[in-house]
Amino acid sequence: MKTIQLQTPGAFQEIEEAEPVRNSGKALVRVHRIGVCGTDIHAYHGRQPFFDYPRILGHELGVEVLEVDDNEAGIQVGDKCSVEPYLNDSDSAASRIGKSNCCESLEVLGVHIDGGMRPLLALPIDKLHIANDLSYDQLALIETICIGAHGIERSQLTAEETILVLGSGPIGLGAIQFALAQGSRVIVADINEQRLAFCRDVIKVHHTLKADDPDFEAQLSELCGGGLPQVVLDATGNRFSMQRTFTLTAHGGRIVFLGLLKGDISFDDPNFHRRELTLLASRNATPDTFKKVIAAVKDGSLDTKPWITHRLSLDAVPIDFENTISQPGLIKAVIEA
Repeated sequence: MKTIQLQTPGAFQEIEEAEPVRNSGKALVRVHRIGVCGTDIHAYHGRQPFFDYPRILGHELGVEVLEVDDNEAGIQVGDKCSVEPYLNDSDSAASRIGKSNCCESLEVLGVHIDGGMRPLLALPIDKLHIANDLSYDQLALIETICIGAHGIERSQLTAEETILVLGSGPIGLGAIQFALAQGSRVIVADINEQRLAFCRDVIKVHHTLKADDPDFEAQLSELCGGGLPQVVLDATGNRFSMQRTFTLTAHGGRIVFLGLLKGDISFDDPNFHRRELTLLASRNATPDTFKKVIAAVKDGSLDTKPWITHRLSLDAVPIDFENTISQPGLIKAVIEA
């Protein structure tokens, strides 16, 4: 079958590979949609940690079940599913305490092992989340929203608190929408005015700031009544932005690093201690988060339709991928397989 493989940074190639063989406990699925994620873009540019080449990208997937064992976890041929792409060891210490998202031997589709930029996959049954009343477009966006939702879960944000979200790409949007849904006061900062306009006009965020404005910190303090937000969530993966969070968070507050940086960050320890800050990493998402996000999309409280601004076919990836991800108005691109 024809498959798209990232050979080296900046170079996709169409290859031929055998169709997957389904074993017991797995389902054979047809890939219909593939969301283009920041991870894919970082891998394309050679900036993705924990990554080797060549690699078949694609972990944000909307799929159709083609073949499965009878009476297997309620999944049937024809079911439409979102894929939880985090392949964990169920016996690992992390998995046993409900943290399958950060299992010690975790392998993520399209990152550590080959992913979904191909027509067929054989996937573990427990990694398929059925949602027959959602479109394949919606299913392909579930995973990216889960990343943001898990970041909000990690933050322990309450309705009485203010959160500053740095970065309004798809991962940031997921966090923003879940923060809004629970009634928290949300401030969004980005250097991209088009993304900020999307947040204001589509997501209905009342407070947005240009992160590169010389008066940014003064404007943030004014919005917080002279103080600072209790929670700062960084979805940029940018070193400067991540390091800046330590001066943007209120005393006793929490910082969540949702974006991933290839390299080190540093911070001023006296400032960290003086404010008694809590620093949290957020990695992937849990099965329960997938259920929560799917329910929110189903009931209409989370509308993903406006997110998709660009499309391309799987065949066109080697030629059109770079142009697509370089578009100034890009919010989210999906690949139609």
